[in-house]
Formats: sequence, structure tokens, C-alpha cells
Amino acid sequence: MRASFLKLHRYLGLTTALFLVVTGLTGAVISWDHELDEWLNPHLFEARTPGASQSALSLAEQVEARFPQVDVTYFEFHTEPGHSQYFGVSPRVNPDTGQLYEPGFNQVYVDPVSGDVQGTREWGQVWPITRETFMSFLYKLHFSLHIPEIGGIDHWGIWLLGIIALIWTFDTFIGFYLTLPKRKQREGSRGWLRRWKPAWQINRSAGPHRLNFDLHRAVGLWTCVLLFVIAFTAFSLNLYREVFFPAMSLVSDVTPSPLDERTPSGHHNPVEPSLEFRDIAEIALPAAQQRGWSAPLGSLWYAREFGVYRAEFFTAEEGHGAGGVGHRALWFDGNTGEYLGDFVPWQGTAADIFVQAQFPLHSGRILGLPGRILISIMGVVVAMLSITGVIIWWRKARVRERRRFRQGALVGEQALRET
Repeated sequence: MRASFLKLHRYLGLTTALFLVVTGLTGAVISWDHELDEWLNPHLFEARTPGASQSALSLAEQVEARFPQVDVTYFEFHTEPGHSQYFGVSPRVNPDTGQLYEPGFNQVYVDPVSGDVQGTREWGQVWPITRETFMSFLYKLHFSLHIPEIGGIDHWGIWLLGIIALIWTFDTFIGFYLTLPKRKQREGSRGWLRRWKPAWQINRSAGPHRLNFDLHRAVGLWTCVLLFVIAFTAFSLNLYREVFFPAMSLVSDVTPSPLDERTPSGHHNPVEPSLEFRDIAEIALPAAQQRGWSAPLGSLWYAREFGVYRAEFFTAEEGHGAGGVGHRALWFDGNTGEYLGDFVPWQGTAADIFVQAQFPLHSGRILGLPGRILISIMGVVVAMLSITGVIIWWRKARVRERRRFRQGALVGEQALRET
């Protein structure tokens, strides 16, 4: 049994190693994506015009008027002092061709006072990699490997890394099992634990091969719970609609969001809404007040593959990087304005709360700043464990190859003697 698990651990580890090195190192960096992005691109994020800011709704309309090939799909209502107003945009359908326009950007940064466009960029652009696209390049590499659209499907990379994460989740249990010493007859728990103790230790005075093995085994043991959490949440996020949500629905009551209840129209066939952001804001504000929500309307997002608006309620200080599982939100139909449901953090069934916690757990944001620091460290740990595992396999493969060579040489010598 142990030999079988050891072989399985070896091959599962080799299968996932390269992917985990990439996702581990990129994950360590993108824990600080917003801060690093602002540092690299002050010309996009800093606004210097003095005076009162224009309303976000008015600025959104100005963006669409200036760039008629795109629709604004996301923006926040409150900006921090000295910061630009950010708009997420998506290409409209060209009526002449029936295909999406290719504007070359999906983000627009605007001075909130003057309304001047400070810059545009394509989030997740593969090439060329510039200061403006570097962080989004890493972010998208982390969860999709930048695998392009094939056969009208642009989720191949997401699905692949979801499968890798599922294999990794299973392999964490195998790795833990392999650290356990075999039980001896008439051995008490104390003696067994004493023999397990070396697995938790790193002998820094040992040779390089032993040190590499100790790093792989001991660090994996000390971080095994965190490794499982990161692996499982990576699987749940990448295969959410395909596997995770259906599986959760089989074992517990999960409250579906409007996105879960609708079939997406596809990236190239967006649903054109009858209502605009201004209409949704007028509906959402009184609806939130009726629920006793005191936070202001913080953002609006139009999910154009589903024909649904999402209105979130938060202050500027609670925006990007806030801890917890997100902000209170209301959903509305993009054509009728019909109320479709709400989202209230930490409320619902046990399964609802478990689903809510997946991204905050994976990113560490559930613990705020300490959690993000921990996830950065774990990104390096994941890469290190993969590299040390490959080194262990490579060294043992060389030993086996030398052994086979010696055995072949001995057989040859014996055959010569017999002749």
C-alpha cells in the first residue's frame, strides 16, 4: 500500500509541478496587485485636478460618448482623494459585421474632476508586456495561463488549472500519509510519535540531498492545512459552475445567485439591456434603504452574458482589498429592473457561507493584511515544494539508472565468462 501511494505521489507531483511553480510564484506577487499596480502606473491612478468630483454616472456616460465602440460594464461611485475614476468596459457588437469591436482596451481611467481620460489599457494583455499590463498579465497567468480561446470557448486555461488544483488537493493527503512512520507491533502512541518527530525537522547540517528532502517533507508537514485550503479553493474557484456548485447542491442547500440560475449567452453574444446604470441606481438606493442598509451605493456592474445588474453598497475606505467575503449587494434584471435577489456577507445556510468564503480564503483577504502576507509566503512555499519534489525524483531516477547500468554490465561480464 505504501509503495503504491509513494509511486502515485511521485507521478501526481510531476504532473502538477510546473503548474504549481507558476501559480505559486505569481500568487505570491498578485497578493499585492493593487498596490504594485499603483506604484508602477501613477499616471493612471493619480488625479491632480483640484475641485469637486463629477458624479460617477455622468463620467460613465462621457466615457461611452468618447469611445462609442465600448459599453461601460463596471465602475465605483466613490474614489479616494487624489485618485482617478476607473471604468471597466467591454466591446459592443459591430452592427455591420455582427462581431465584437476590437477597441484594444478594457479599462479606462478618468480624472474625476475634469473628466479627462488619463489612459486606457487592456487588462490581461499577453503581449507586449508593459508597465501598464504587467500586473494584470501575472494575474491572468495565475488562474488561466493565458491559454487562448479555442472553438469559441475561452475557459480552457481555467479548466486546466482547476483540474490541476483537484489533483493537488488529493495529493496533499497522500503527501501527509507518506510522512507517517509504519506502526510496529506492541508499539505505543508515544513511541510512534517519537519516530514521527524527525519528519517535522530540518537537519541543516546534513548534505544537500538530505537537506532538500527535509525541506520537502518538513515544510510540507508544517503547512499541510494551508496547502489543502489553497488547493481546494483553487479547484472550487476555477471549476465553480462546472463541478463545485453542482456538487455542493447535492450535499447541502445552496442559495443560487441569479448568475447560477441563468445560462450565459457567451462572450460574443452579450445581452443588450433596456435599462441603464442611472435607472438601476434609482431602483437600488431605495431598495437598500428599505432593508436598513446604511452604506452608500458603492459600485454597479452589468454582467452582460447574463443580462443582470449587481449593485454593491460600501464606502471608499471599504473598497479594494477589504477583508471578509465581500459587500452587501442587490441583483436586478437588465431589461425589466425586476429584483432578483441579494447578497449579505456571512448570512445564509452553512453551504452558502462556505461558498462565500472560497475566494477570501484563497487570497488570504478573509484575514485582511496578515492573511495577504501569509498567502504571499505560501506562494513561495508551494513553488519550493514542487521544485524540491522534482529534485528528489530526478536524484532517485539517476540512482535507479546507474543501478540498471551496473546490473547490465554484470550480466554482460558473466555472459563473456560463460563463452
